[in-house]
Amino acid sequence: MGLFDDPFQTKTRLGGCSCGRHAGQDEHEKALQGEAAKVADGEEARITRIVERAIMRKLFPQDRSRRAFLKAVGASTAAAAVAQLLPVEMISDVLAQGTGPLEKTKLNIGFIPITCATPIIMAHPMGFYERQGLDVNVIKTAGWAVIRDMTLNGEYDASQMLVPMPLAISMGAGSNSTPMVVPAIENINGQAITLAMKHQQRRDPADWKGMRFAVPFDYSMHNYLLRYYLAEAGLNPDTDVSIRVVPPPDMVANLRADNIDGFLAPDPVNQRAVYDGIGFIHMLSKELWDGHPCCAFTATRAFATEAPNTYAALLRAIIEATAYASNIDNRREIAEAIAPTSYLNQPVTVIEQVLTGTYADGLGSVQRDPARIDFDPFPWESFAIWIMTQMKRWGQIRGEVDYASIAREVYLATDAKRLMAEAGMTPPEQTSKTFSVMGKRFDPADPEGYLASFEIKRRET
Repeated sequence: MGLFDDPFQTKTRLGGCSCGRHAGQDEHEKALQGEAAKVADGEEARITRIVERAIMRKLFPQDRSRRAFLKAVGASTAAAAVAQLLPVEMISDVLAQGTGPLEKTKLNIGFIPITCATPIIMAHPMGFYERQGLDVNVIKTAGWAVIRDMTLNGEYDASQMLVPMPLAISMGAGSNSTPMVVPAIENINGQAITLAMKHQQRRDPADWKGMRFAVPFDYSMHNYLLRYYLAEAGLNPDTDVSIRVVPPPDMVANLRADNIDGFLAPDPVNQRAVYDGIGFIHMLSKELWDGHPCCAFTATRAFATEAPNTYAALLRAIIEATAYASNIDNRREIAEAIAPTSYLNQPVTVIEQVLTGTYADGLGSVQRDPARIDFDPFPWESFAIWIMTQMKRWGQIRGEVDYASIAREVYLATDAKRLMAEAGMTPPEQTSKTFSVMGKRFDPADPEGYLASFEIKRRET
């Protein structure tokens, strides 16, 4: 069922429904404004439908009770009753003007102290939240499981998450199923495989059998990209090496203590290992997949729906911060803003090396790659589809998967498209695209064919 399905029909699902692409009332409407030039005649009716759905969802939180009511009185009587109770046309006009007051202004947003969180972090000291009328407390958090739990129990209004996490949570993989939304990607690229100094002569991954690696979370691009890289070298990640979860702030200490041989980690973890002289950068993650996503700005669908104006203001702040960070000329200023103890707690020079792409590799050379990390908020639905193929490849999800539908419901490309344009960025016309990972083309229209092409994967039992 889609966003514009008739709420006065018994077959329509409202609870947790919507297509996810336009998570709140204000966001629904504003996204539609962007389409107005193409579908002007139907715009008014579409906005009205959004309002009707929201009203019916509030009156009947459970679909079962709504269906019983509709069967008892009929669709036309129900619609007339709602129109008398709350004048839908007037509410639609208010939405169309985008003048709704913020439902709440004091917000808590969780983040992990890594450069992937740059837009979320920098928006605090650099005033992006304040300009939207928001009083945001950005909270440094120890690990991804804590981020997940604090978001699900409402202690965080929104948070940074690894891009697979909202998909996993929405599907009930690794946690209770809770609908999540990803209206913006935090960063692309920005990760690396770092090895302990003793492995300088051990650069062929085919020779890594028996080595011990760390990734920040099971549901992470780090886990999937490391497994992909090892499998392409002929190693089974489940049996030929050891992969364990280590929170990013603890990775360098574990490398120093010889508890692990290396990690595929977010920055500044890799650069800090070089800075401390205990590791070297084997390769950047962009060498595996240039333009891959890593972290996302995310919230529960309930937050986006119940506080649509606050959600819109928060998303606008994030996307405007992302647009600012996408300009490499601003990166040194940003490095100074996010380096302090309350944020990344790292030397400014470490953050600068990551954000500017001019960095020491730990092997005696200085590398220059301005795209080492970049910031593009567009949540491509094909990103989500690729992630789900890897979740299935490694046994995190099983059975039939409605890839396209889940991607559309969680990754809100339309929300991002409109606000990117407002922030001076150029959003793509499409919401999905093909790309290559280690030279292998991925077609989001054929995820099962892509999955079947891998010889090394976890077998279903």
